[in-house]
Amino acid sequence: MFGLSSLFSSDMAIDLGTANTLVYVRGKGIVLNEPSVVAFHVKDGKKQVLAVGEEAKLMLGRTPGTIEAIRPMRDGVIADFDVAEEMIKHFIRKVHKRSTFSKPKVIVCVPHGATPVEKRAIRQSVLSAGARRAGLIAEPIAAAIGAGMPITDPTGNMVVDVGGGTTEVAVLSLGDIVYARSVRVGGDRMDEAIVSYLRRNHNLLVGETTAERIKCTIGTARMPDDGRGAAMQIRGRDLLNGVPKEMEVNQAQIAEALVESVQQIREAVMLALEATPPDLAADIVDRGVMLTGGGALLGDLDLALRESTGLSISVADESLNCVALGTGKALEHEKLLRHVIDYAS
Repeated sequence: MFGLSSLFSSDMAIDLGTANTLVYVRGKGIVLNEPSVVAFHVKDGKKQVLAVGEEAKLMLGRTPGTIEAIRPMRDGVIADFDVAEEMIKHFIRKVHKRSTFSKPKVIVCVPHGATPVEKRAIRQSVLSAGARRAGLIAEPIAAAIGAGMPITDPTGNMVVDVGGGTTEVAVLSLGDIVYARSVRVGGDRMDEAIVSYLRRNHNLLVGETTAERIKCTIGTARMPDDGRGAAMQIRGRDLLNGVPKEMEVNQAQIAEALVESVQQIREAVMLALEATPPDLAADIVDRGVMLTGGGALLGDLDLALRESTGLSISVADESLNCVALGTGKALEHEKLLRHVIDYAS
């Protein structure tokens, strides 16, 4: 029924994101997409994992004292080593569904700005979780491959990957990075900006989950033309009298809340354009800029960037999955792309 190679191939590519972890298995494509959240029970100082992924995300901000739900990834890198290892183990087991599998070769994408210590932590977590070999690929390269950009050509390609923890801006040519800049602003920072805006201007305290829902529903990078835009009802706690309260927020308010985050992305793009060699800059004028990552779906972000750069900005077809698809393609075409995969011995 199956070819022998597909039956025994357990090699995988992992997009270990701040918000979501995606797993791509060789020959099968993306087989898992779950939140990067782990919930555990603390008993006698020992942590016992209760839930990982979707189930654990539902517990965020709703746990009793003995249970803790945390996100082990911050700004695209591991913030809690032990918990991240448990999460990777869980996802590898979930993908394979059988207790005995050949140790897989795993390629993980990392932010371009990750330090050697952070890279070592990711590699070590993957090896401890049962991988035979752990390779790393820079996130902008993975995003560009996933978006279908011709990065091996001798022409300039510019990709802006807006993830959960970081925004990676990179200019690529001949299959490698000519210039890259990683700024620690992404979906998480936008959620925090919405929380603090509502607290500061409306004395309303909302949780991260509500802030994320607001961003995904009516979030926008530009002030709406009518000065108000679409609206939605939200609930939180009134900070003045401590009771639950419901209120309406509109797009203009959220655009105001996100102005700083959008400005940081804009500045990173402008700095990249200034640092690009002239011949490659000419290619970028012809080809435009590709937006990838979950943050690329923020309303009118492409328009906001177009206004400040004057370039054509397009959003990748599967922007949410670009990095995972690109990391997967690097695994599938390893011989062709081996120069971008870092296997430290």
